[in-house]
Amino acid sequence: MRLDKFVADAAQLTRSAARGLIAKGRVTVNGQVCKKADCALKEGDSVCADGKPLASEEYVYIMLNKPAGVVSASADGRDKTVVDLLGGAYPRRQLFPAGRLDKTSTGFVLLTDDGAFAHDILAPKRHVPKTYRVVLDTPVTPEMAEAFAAGVTLADGQTMQPARLIPDEADPFAATVVLRQGVYHQIKRMFGVLDAGVNELHRSAIGGLALDESLAPGAWRLITPEEKALLQAGAED
Repeated sequence: MRLDKFVADAAQLTRSAARGLIAKGRVTVNGQVCKKADCALKEGDSVCADGKPLASEEYVYIMLNKPAGVVSASADGRDKTVVDLLGGAYPRRQLFPAGRLDKTSTGFVLLTDDGAFAHDILAPKRHVPKTYRVVLDTPVTPEMAEAFAAGVTLADGQTMQPARLIPDEADPFAATVVLRQGVYHQIKRMFGVLDAGVNELHRSAIGGLALDESLAPGAWRLITPEEKALLQAGAED
């Protein structure tokens, strides 16, 4: 890989800005200043900018705690998006949300530019579980849990796959829902046919990875390689 491309990718700069950094002697390769933008890097070469090591990652994986009022999209002409919440970080990445939450819903959104990985997480045949906390406008009943376990048939005739509904012992209006599929407004529509309205919906986990509780609404952080593996945990082949 050319040095200017590596620096641009690793430092999230334009290619021209990376070349300017290199021309000013602010980039070193294996400890030596290199002012040649077209320098060909070899595997294992150590690159630093202003003395700080640079590492170029092929893809980015981000955990974001989506607040209400933000849309799950890369761009939107009217509303703030989950990508907007990154505040200009990774401007050269084509990031997108792997799976959506309604505008009024909150919680774990995975942002990435790895299309293959996102497909693996979202593909119906993989059945990666998503976990939600819901608060209803009516108490949770055993009949609701039985209906979820059997597979709720929506108003349009679609029958959903079996899902888990676990009542919250401390709050009769709250429950945990675990789904292994993703249909538009699925949870709200499932409760709708059971004569219950969803007042709050919060995604707390994807696969085996729970949302970091230290992330305030709107905050985000990179996912570690170990956490990336947890995202796929629980998938059914």
